Amino acid sequence: MGDYPLIEDHGLIGDLQTAALISTQGTIDWYCTPRFDSPSVFGSLLDSDNGGYFKVAPVDRTYATKQLYLPDTAVLVTRFMTEAGAGEVVDFMPVTGPTATRRHRLVRLLRCVRGSLTFKVDIVPRFNYGRSPHKLHYTERGAVFAADDLELTVHAVREPEDVRLVPLDLGDHDMHFTLTLEAGQERGVVLETFADGPPRHIHHAEFMQLFDETVQFWRDWLSQSRYSGRWREAVERSAITLKLMTYAPTGAIVAAPTAGLPEQLGGERNWDYRFTWIRDASFSVYALLGLGFTGEAQAFIGWLRDRVHETAGRDGESGPLNIMYRVDGSSDLEEDILDNWAGYEGSSPVRIGNGAASQLQLDIYGEALDSIFFAHERGIQLDHRGWTSLRTLLDWLTDHWDQPDEGLWETRGGRKNFTYGRVMSWVAFDRALRLAAASGRPASLARWSHARDRLYHQVLTRGWNEERQAFVQHYDTDVLDSSLVRMSTVGFITPDDPMWTATLDAMDRELVNDSLVYRYNPEASPDGLRGSEGTFSLCTFMYVDALARAGRLNQSRLVLEKMLTYANHLGLYSEEIDLTGRQLGNFPQAFTHLAFIDTALTLDAELNRARGESRPRHAPAESNL
Repeated sequence: MGDYPLIEDHGLIGDLQTAALISTQGTIDWYCTPRFDSPSVFGSLLDSDNGGYFKVAPVDRTYATKQLYLPDTAVLVTRFMTEAGAGEVVDFMPVTGPTATRRHRLVRLLRCVRGSLTFKVDIVPRFNYGRSPHKLHYTERGAVFAADDLELTVHAVREPEDVRLVPLDLGDHDMHFTLTLEAGQERGVVLETFADGPPRHIHHAEFMQLFDETVQFWRDWLSQSRYSGRWREAVERSAITLKLMTYAPTGAIVAAPTAGLPEQLGGERNWDYRFTWIRDASFSVYALLGLGFTGEAQAFIGWLRDRVHETAGRDGESGPLNIMYRVDGSSDLEEDILDNWAGYEGSSPVRIGNGAASQLQLDIYGEALDSIFFAHERGIQLDHRGWTSLRTLLDWLTDHWDQPDEGLWETRGGRKNFTYGRVMSWVAFDRALRLAAASGRPASLARWSHARDRLYHQVLTRGWNEERQAFVQHYDTDVLDSSLVRMSTVGFITPDDPMWTATLDAMDRELVNDSLVYRYNPEASPDGLRGSEGTFSLCTFMYVDALARAGRLNQSRLVLEKMLTYANHLGLYSEEIDLTGRQLGNFPQAFTHLAFIDTALTLDAELNRARGESRPRHAPAESNL
């Protein structure tokens, strides 16, 4: 496989239970099945020699390549241009139903559109992160790769006049073949996990039916969007990307479909993001409802309600919420290291599972309650069981909010009194009190009000640093933290408060680099890990939102427009951006796309307001976002 592709040189396809990354060179170099968090089958993105891949590209190595999505869909087209001809590989996954299944299909259509083109196809699986051997069984109609607990069946797409698949090279239990096409010809390969029968020839008409159904699904889904603002194309691509990262059987959204992609090349900040964070997924409620996707928002609220109910327990006593879960709601996320993999461009260790799952992060209660309240205002209400469990959880928070935690950035340098955690704890009590008043349900009103007021006064006195003239990361430092741009967003402080505008000015000076925003300075505030990191895309979009709310509309719009230039060729974002503009970290990242959607809604509304236009229906409520 040679050199590693750039992280941003990929598109994403999926079927709402798992997903695959496909590079601009036509290589599937990341695919886990049957779920997002299952072991990989193709993982050469993290080890080019031992990870496994599925590549389709011209035999002629002198070619240009372009990549695009079929408009309004998650169907990816990779185009190859040579002097002899031009061809396309059309990749998609037929969407599964809402029931969890082991059966998934990767569909790759090969098409010649000009002249003549010979494709080389390499199917090189490496099961269980490259740790499990496999066997290959070949038939005239296809092949089966079999490992201990997984089977991949290769079906050939053929024309009626075809007799059989072209001869194969079966060396080393992998599959290699070539296919020459003339202009107008189409062939293809379907890779299926746990097929319901042996390999078979798939007639072209059947293949095109799969294609048409997949295209129609995505266009029907996207038609629900109510967004018609200034950044419609980018917003709708972000919405499709979030849908691709949604596990349909539960409604949970993974933070990213990848694991181990580095925040710093060659460094150790390589995490597994194939899980559902309470914080990240709560943000999805704002974005989904803001765009009009009520069903998806309702599904996640149901998932969150179940986690709250499990935490409350049967005895009426609660413990802390986990900060993350698997997509099915289970909490076994033990962290392990893949010693057999080199890591992306030598960035090791490669981690699976996530040791941060056991951390205490108090801000998640604010994110959860804010999203529940936001949904309540839009007609998605908690039932009696949900409210009872929520009361129990808030009573737990009443007794435990005033303690150090690890913070939202999941630092591994010990617990501290993080200001953001206190702000979001205030949000939790504030939204709970509003919910109780709006629904007339029983609540510990006096205790919750007392905790809310104590939090407010504590943040204003201990979170504010008089010398820095800014709110700071935690009570024992003068370091700034860009998470605090949300203080005005959640209504803790007004956007024109002098303490807030001074904080925003301080962030401008120290954390903003040509519109890109750092989370914090790890040298000034050690986080228990070696190395540094790039600017954090989520923080940039939150910064744009804060600027808009502070009335700095020209600056806000310019920063947003600059940030849009850092998206990849398909409009996708990873977690971070380095000084060269290269994307780093897991890809694509849900949090970044959620923040972009929220920011686009807010800035649209503020620009319309400045022009004397009414706030559009899809804009977020001022009290919540």
